[in-house]
Amino acid sequence: MLDIKITKTATPKAKPTGALGFGQHFTDHMFMMDWNEGEGWHDARIVPYGPIPMSPASTAFHYGAEIFEGMKAYHVGNGEVKLFRPYENAKRMNSSAERLCLPQLNEDDFVQAVNAVVNLDRDWVPTDPGTSLYVRPFMIGDDHTLGVHGVHHAIFMVILSPVGSYYKEGLNPVSIVIEKDDVRVAGKGGTGYTKCGGNYAASTRAGKKAELKGYSQVLWLDAVERKYIEEVGSMNVMFKINGEVVTPALVGSILPGITRKSCLEVLKDRGIPAVERRISVDELEQAIKDGTLEEAFGTGTAAVISPIGKFVIDGKEYTVADGGIGKVSQMLYDEITGIQSGKKDDKHNWTYTVK
Repeated sequence: MLDIKITKTATPKAKPTGALGFGQHFTDHMFMMDWNEGEGWHDARIVPYGPIPMSPASTAFHYGAEIFEGMKAYHVGNGEVKLFRPYENAKRMNSSAERLCLPQLNEDDFVQAVNAVVNLDRDWVPTDPGTSLYVRPFMIGDDHTLGVHGVHHAIFMVILSPVGSYYKEGLNPVSIVIEKDDVRVAGKGGTGYTKCGGNYAASTRAGKKAELKGYSQVLWLDAVERKYIEEVGSMNVMFKINGEVVTPALVGSILPGITRKSCLEVLKDRGIPAVERRISVDELEQAIKDGTLEEAFGTGTAAVISPIGKFVIDGKEYTVADGGIGKVSQMLYDEITGIQSGKKDDKHNWTYTVK
């Protein structure tokens, strides 16, 4: 168990009012902990939110020694605040850390750190429908010497941000462009299955081009054959084709999403056929043309479920079904957000009470 030293801010900030947006406001405090080779993790502390001193030679700046997680805390009434599947985030962070040669973090310590800072700033958890407290744990390599090598010093941190909808459309269907020029840094054996900054930095050029054309995100294809669907924007993706939900298999180039995993478990509970396999853009286009594509949606922590109402393939627009929110998309959104908010029975014990 961590011995966490707490230093409270002397100047609490005013809580934001009105629409929160996403990642625009930050709470009063943050968690920090250091790691050194030979010493391990030490100096666990919660301090006032603010800048951190960094060497210009820091490994994170020059060689991308950085990983992160995304999770949320929810106000469930009666003063209770809950996290959603925090141990899954802890496991995934360690998987990312192993690939990026960053130190492993005990799963209980990860959850304790998140719990402690969320509990301290629990009055920042918003209560309006559709809002939550976004939790961003991250780890950076902080060696102060140039040269490509394993990390000898690292910092683990947790910051918090009260948020509303990730997309301005909210749950309304979004338009997606299938990207055939750029690829993610996600070939098999690479870093596609990790949550590291380089994967996201490499995606921004295509995302910006799509945004300038009025579309919300891009649908990524595999980096080798440029034909198999992988992810949509920063989310996993699912398609309901002829009564069956299909999602790209985890073959080492796709992030193992926690919301994705939860959706598959809910689908199993409901008796809805679901399969993890490779699906080509040609198969998707044919399903759109012959009317067997009934629904398409992204899954992720930030948006939970993001229905897709339109695809753009080689400049041609295709509407999914009637362009509205599908029954499965709505059911998954209602079920998962219902569990997160405490309005539905948590029979899988996915939530964790902050205390």
